[in-house]
Amino acid sequence: MQTADMPLSTPESMPEQPAQSPALAAAKIEVFGFDVAEISQIRRIRAMAALGHDVHSFTMRRDNMNADFQPDWPNTHLYDTENENLPKRVMVVAKSILKMARHRARIRAADMIFARNMDMLAIAWAARALAGASQTPLVYECLDINGSLCGQGGKSRLMRAAERFLLRRTQMLVVSSPGFVRQYFEPLQGYDGPWALWENKLAAGAALPERPKARAPRRADHPIRIGWVGTIRCAPSLKLLAAVADHLGAQVEIHIHGIVHHHALAGFDETINARANMIYHGAYDYPQDLAQIYGTCDVVWAQDLWQSGNNSDWLLPNRIYEASWAGCPSIAVASTETGRRVAEDDLGWAIDAPEPDQLIALLQSLSIETIAAKGQALLARPDRDFVQSNDDIQDVITTVQEGL
Repeated sequence: MQTADMPLSTPESMPEQPAQSPALAAAKIEVFGFDVAEISQIRRIRAMAALGHDVHSFTMRRDNMNADFQPDWPNTHLYDTENENLPKRVMVVAKSILKMARHRARIRAADMIFARNMDMLAIAWAARALAGASQTPLVYECLDINGSLCGQGGKSRLMRAAERFLLRRTQMLVVSSPGFVRQYFEPLQGYDGPWALWENKLAAGAALPERPKARAPRRADHPIRIGWVGTIRCAPSLKLLAAVADHLGAQVEIHIHGIVHHHALAGFDETINARANMIYHGAYDYPQDLAQIYGTCDVVWAQDLWQSGNNSDWLLPNRIYEASWAGCPSIAVASTETGRRVAEDDLGWAIDAPEPDQLIALLQSLSIETIAAKGQALLARPDRDFVQSNDDIQDVITTVQEGL
């Protein structure tokens, strides 16, 4: 599953946050992050700091997002790494473990350690062992299940075995979707330890733009506008939306916002350039531009198809929370965790399969009034349905502080 890879607001633009509850002291938290410039990593660290905790991070950097971003919290850079380059990632993990020998005192002083993804969990576990700090709680935060963990080949089995080894040595698992626990960690990895849910809601502590109060129905002579917003890396979604654009012609516009992962979408530019009704708007400022972006879309394509059969079927993406907060209904696939949430929570509509004829039939069945009513109903719901609260973050930290 994944997140939008966009520039973020600076700390100066953020509102004052409530002070840490006096019941427990502020915690010294070490965060091991897979990319210092990745948006969900940034907002998680900022939320912890906003709660009054002493947060420091050890992070990698990848070159496909937010290249100019510099962290506004204490950070130690480990190494540069790359997407889809497993040999380099293995080498970087090994080198990072060696580098952590210089930081044993910092690890010993920590009250808890959070590690985001399996690579960083391995480094964090090794760093804790090198520091002689085996009693320091280690929390594994998992926002996606890498496809290499889900196969039946020898490499996948070896990686799952390594993850099981690490899971037995962590004190808590934090996931962004209950589907990860229900479909992967419990049945495949045999995990039966404590876990918590941090959904991919709008960020706690972020300076959100003013939430829209109403949505104006589109004019009858205007095309229906489908948004595809966030991390743009899903080749099946691009193919699906292009087929819809071809079939419906002037009746539809596909508006794409976000940073494109060209390593996963080699034909993106050619696809867009060949169709006047597919418009790529580029990167955007998160969260300042969300209201404007979703306000110019009638519906949003919320389904991730990049890793169908595993991660894409289990995740709950940022889009459903962002779009719902802004009053824009979502469309997803019924058999997935995303589709079930969209249908059960009345966030939009679900189609039975990610096929052009199904999406076309749905779009043609939706009246202007139906879309407007659904959007207005979303705007009538409380912010907490779509925005992560400080309490969501603090509850996990408190649980770890209290010894689980």
